[in-house]
Amino acid sequence: MLDIFQYNFILRGFEAGVIIAFIAPLIGTFLVLRRYSLIADTLSHISLAGVAMAFLFGWNPILTTLGVTTISSVGMERLRNTKHIYGESALALFLSGGLAIATVLLSLGKGFNSNLLNYLFGSIVTVTQNDIYTILILGVIVLILLIIFYKEIVYITFDEESAKVSGLPVRFINTIFIMLVAITVSLAIPIIGILLITALIVIPVVTALQLKKGFLKTIIYAECFSILSVIAGIFVSFYFNLSTGGTIVLLMLGIFLIVILSKRYL
Repeated sequence: MLDIFQYNFILRGFEAGVIIAFIAPLIGTFLVLRRYSLIADTLSHISLAGVAMAFLFGWNPILTTLGVTTISSVGMERLRNTKHIYGESALALFLSGGLAIATVLLSLGKGFNSNLLNYLFGSIVTVTQNDIYTILILGVIVLILLIIFYKEIVYITFDEESAKVSGLPVRFINTIFIMLVAITVSLAIPIIGILLITALIVIPVVTALQLKKGFLKTIIYAECFSILSVIAGIFVSFYFNLSTGGTIVLLMLGIFLIVILSKRYL
């Protein structure tokens, strides 16, 4: 069974997967508690435009997607803060616009191909050593910024109005946070795929919340569920020749069902 480690692309997949599995629940915990899950979904769809742009011009897909999603995240946050458009409507505008741009770019680039499908659904085969370095650097940036703004983000997550009254720069911190979401979405694309990124960010956190533990324990449980799902998913997808991203998400859903059923019947 350990012959899986003879392949370099598998080792790269494990390295990238563990980094992503560690970062995603950290961001996902705050997203779920703030009921911002749709932001991750919107950015994941917008990221398709970044991948399409990268294919059309021959750029690095992760870095291109990072630029597109980061700019879009700032635009969404500013639009959500205006009094003219409701928050969900702003997300719908960006989601539709991102998909429209992606469709046009893909038509210019002669449509879908196997590489695009790998980015849509995730594939460890596409992960290069340069991708590992990029994912690691982006992951460290997300972690450092979360540590720097941890207290402020927690405060805003649980009581945004009180945070405003206390003088915290809520808009600035919210902008930083949504940019961190954009970075997380961008670095997760090679392993989990554009269409399944939201699941990696949200499902482990939702599962951990079912245990009704404290805030820090919830994060720890979410981390465990996420890392376990990614590692097991890579093993299962390799030996059964399945889609990596889809297998990881199904395992996450399986863990969620186990937790729900154990609470009900045990």
